[in-house]
Amino acid sequence: MKFFVDTADIDAIAELNDLGMVDGVTTNPSLILKSGRDIMEVTKEICELVSGPVSAEVIALEAEDMIAEGRKLAEIAPNIAVKVPLTWAGLKACKTLSDEGNMVNVTLCFSANQALLAAKAGATFISPFIGRLDDLNIDGLDLIADIRTIYDNYGFETQILAASIRTANHMSECAKIGADVATAPPAVIKAMANHMLTDKGLDQFVKDAAQAGIKIL
Repeated sequence: MKFFVDTADIDAIAELNDLGMVDGVTTNPSLILKSGRDIMEVTKEICELVSGPVSAEVIALEAEDMIAEGRKLAEIAPNIAVKVPLTWAGLKACKTLSDEGNMVNVTLCFSANQALLAAKAGATFISPFIGRLDDLNIDGLDLIADIRTIYDNYGFETQILAASIRTANHMSECAKIGADVATAPPAVIKAMANHMLTDKGLDQFVKDAAQAGIKIL
């Protein structure tokens, strides 16, 4: 499973990228706002830092405006994936932009029917939002499984990009289900390394090494 980092924080992306933990980046207007930087400037910098897809989201609501914004975003770098919402206008924009050879990430997906429409429209990525479904007491992981079944049934090439990841457990469950990509905040990706038994074992090793007088350097 590929790891995309869900942030516009350049330092956080660089740290994970140096460890080989970044296959791509996803951004949205909320993350751009949090970064406090110009969307074109920060997106260009991210594209120069990572070689994989970088999702940059349109803000228009009408199809023609989305297409115009998507074309402008795509000019930033060849690894831009234009991000459009899963609305009827967004699907129209997806079809046009994908036909023009652009990567398109269709976001805000909350049902298998929506994911099926996005694949038919030529989406490169479909972004089902796990955490937001969980907030409504609906198991978001079930949606990932449903989309996986549908796409496998018909050989759709659209990649399942699990989004709204809240926990390290979400990451491992998405991998077991067969999501192609999971995008998560840097803190969640780092949390995947944590386990109380690892900490306990390491503490014991350190104590035993000190008692034995072991030195390596």
